[in-house]
Amino acid sequence: MAGLSIFDISGRAMSAQLVRLNTTASNLANAGSVASSEAEAYKARKPIFETYFDQANGGASATVDVVDVVSAGGTPVKRYDPGHPMADKDGYIYEAAVDQTQEMVELLEASRQYQNNVEVIQTAKSLMLNTLKLGQ
Repeated sequence: MAGLSIFDISGRAMSAQLVRLNTTASNLANAGSVASSEAEAYKARKPIFETYFDQANGGASATVDVVDVVSAGGTPVKRYDPGHPMADKDGYIYEAAVDQTQEMVELLEASRQYQNNVEVIQTAKSLMLNTLKLGQ
């Protein structure tokens, strides 16, 4: 049985980074959103990665899989604003605890990781094509 190819490894890594990009974009989109209770307030989401070792070749190659996406946000910020339409009976609103700076760093890192895997695939493809040209 054949093991993971370089295309499988990079493809799975790209898929994992795409999940990371989507959750980060969702976090940024919901930053500053408010709710009328702490339970309803948006909580930042983070993907959980797991290393996948290829057993076909004795675990010599590995890639990554996303096993879950969990809420990882802190406690929502409780702010007194009795005039807000979403304020609770005591006049408080709850703002999503999303650190926009941290999320932007996460977004940049995930996009760079994705691009690195695109480069790996392009390099492998180029090397294969050049190898085939040698036989001509």
